[in-house]
Amino acid sequence: MEKYAKSSDGQNIHYKESGHGNPSILFVHGWLGNGEWWSSQQEYFKEKYHIVQMDLAGHGKSGTSRKEWTSELYADDIQAVANQIDSREIILVGHSMSGAYVLEAALKTPDVKALILIDTVKNLDEAFTEEQAEQILFVHYRNDFKNAVENILPQYLFTGKTPSDVKQKLQDEFLQNTSEKAIDLLRPLYKKDFRETAAKVKIPVRAISSDNFPTNIENNRKYLKDYNSIEIAGTGHYPMLENPEEFNRILDDILKELS
Repeated sequence: MEKYAKSSDGQNIHYKESGHGNPSILFVHGWLGNGEWWSSQQEYFKEKYHIVQMDLAGHGKSGTSRKEWTSELYADDIQAVANQIDSREIILVGHSMSGAYVLEAALKTPDVKALILIDTVKNLDEAFTEEQAEQILFVHYRNDFKNAVENILPQYLFTGKTPSDVKQKLQDEFLQNTSEKAIDLLRPLYKKDFRETAAKVKIPVRAISSDNFPTNIENNRKYLKDYNSIEIAGTGHYPMLENPEEFNRILDDILKELS
């Protein structure tokens, strides 16, 4: 069932509910994504859990008229959905940029009992500054967004094993956005040091990380009190799309442990 929640600044936040059971698993996509990125997980887990797939503001079917894009407002989007669903036990799953935002949302939402981070927050002691993001990413987006999507980003996002149809689907979705919108939606990630946020998180945090770039478990444990990460081999930045069978198996094991 498709529904909407109202974020703190009045944006309509679209989400879809399915399945049944406890806890509720609330899936949050990454940059320029949408809740449909979790379709394989919805199909796999709907008989065991209450599944919620949401679109952050500026993405999917959610509102796009936000005047200022901030990490706090993204966290409010997540909180708005979490507060509206009928559940007292929620596990937030955040991919890519949303890993930082589910950390922040968890501090505002008592019903969140655990977090699962997907190929994100791999080393809290290493983070791009806004200046670095401008020099390394945003300048290319402004100069030629299509070229950046097709020729620059793939070296960071994909591997030689990424299925060609997945790569094409993602690039097509990215290119539905203007370069300035893409920058506006991503910039909040680089405007805040999330180590302070992480240090306040007391609930269990688990991660599924691609082996494409290393995860520093010990550095993350300096901030996250109950943290562990499991590698999924041979995928790029989108393991839930690139190898859903293996991803679902790993996620199933984590959910059983947390439950």
